[in-house]
Amino acid sequence: MTRSIERIPFGSTGHRSSRAIFGAAALGAMNQDRADRTLDLAASWGLNHFDVAASYGDAELRLAPWLKHNRNEVFLASKTGHRTYEKAKQQIHASLERMQIDQLDLIQMHNLTKADEWETAMGPGGALQALVEAKAQGLVRFLGVTGHGTYAPAMHMQSLEAYAFDSVLVPYNFTMMQQPQYAHDFEALYTMCQARGVAMQTIKGIAARRWRDSDEEKRFSWYRPITDAGAMQRAIDYVLTRENLFINTSSDATLLEPVLKCVAASSSEIDLELLAEDAQRLGIEALFVRDVSDDVIVSAG
Repeated sequence: MTRSIERIPFGSTGHRSSRAIFGAAALGAMNQDRADRTLDLAASWGLNHFDVAASYGDAELRLAPWLKHNRNEVFLASKTGHRTYEKAKQQIHASLERMQIDQLDLIQMHNLTKADEWETAMGPGGALQALVEAKAQGLVRFLGVTGHGTYAPAMHMQSLEAYAFDSVLVPYNFTMMQQPQYAHDFEALYTMCQARGVAMQTIKGIAARRWRDSDEEKRFSWYRPITDAGAMQRAIDYVLTRENLFINTSSDATLLEPVLKCVAASSSEIDLELLAEDAQRLGIEALFVRDVSDDVIVSAG
């Protein structure tokens, strides 16, 4: 089998990243042997961009042994959820220490979607100051911002007006885009990012819905994923048919290879009627609904 995941420019960073970005939240509860095998699998498909966060359990620790031999092969991103300068600074240094590296390619402010937290993080003595300092010191190369929930696109636009971030990360899938307000905000953010050369990562591409008490499947991510092969392919095609978008893989590592097969086989042709039929047939719902379910069950991707 030919394992070829397309690579495109990651915004204006100068790096050509695989359109599928490995979501290292999947490593959070793994033992080291399984983590090594998972990372080798991702690399074997040509993934050269890994996304982790300080809050993803032991994920940064699981990355360390693999990075010892493969650091130069990947664009490495992490995140801090802290909003103040001192705590964000400490967390950036802790992430470097946990992964046993000298430099991150990208550090992101994690889930910056609430107005009060935004004011703290972006204001005097805020987390942004720590990120800018880390960049000046050569500890990181690029800065980004991430978000879950329906407010993420609008808040990212606010962030981009305040500082020239190199990347953003937002939810994007067919059901999310059936919400008029979300679709409007996403399109505005997409237009801004294309105009400014800002990389745009997407999450929840294969999300089906939130778990229910009656669901009997094993749970490897905080949301129920799409596992139907045809629906998964169509969901991934929906994301990748949009120019310059990246898709971050699920925190459910059992789906890594099926997802990467879909990414490699991705088509630029999408059928919105089939996507709507998938949603009806499989009970696919938007994970985030404005002011109803904008929360995230856990901090993982």
